[in-house]
Amino acid sequence: MASGHSGLQKEVLALYRSALRMVRTKPVATRPSFRLFIRYSFKTQAESISPRDVSAIEHLLRKGRRQLETYEDIKVRNIWVSKAMQEWEEKEGGRRNLQ
Repeated sequence: MASGHSGLQKEVLALYRSALRMVRTKPVATRPSFRLFIRYSFKTQAESISPRDVSAIEHLLRKGRRQLETYEDIKVRNIWVSKAMQEWEEKEGGRRNLQ
């Protein structure tokens, strides 16, 4: 029998869901940029630390919540997407189509 998610995993998933919900409040033309920024940020951060490094995960959760508060502001209408993010999306997009 599979066990459920830990409390920390639930917090990370809740932050991810909140970030994706926030995207729906942004102008339609900029939503893909926000979505890419969120996916890229979560994926690269997850790859950069050990799942057992609780203090680092807690730090990233605090940082992520602060960022989300900033991006939720109605005045924030667009987000900058780097070349690295765009290249990552092209690579990941190809992987998703193969699965």
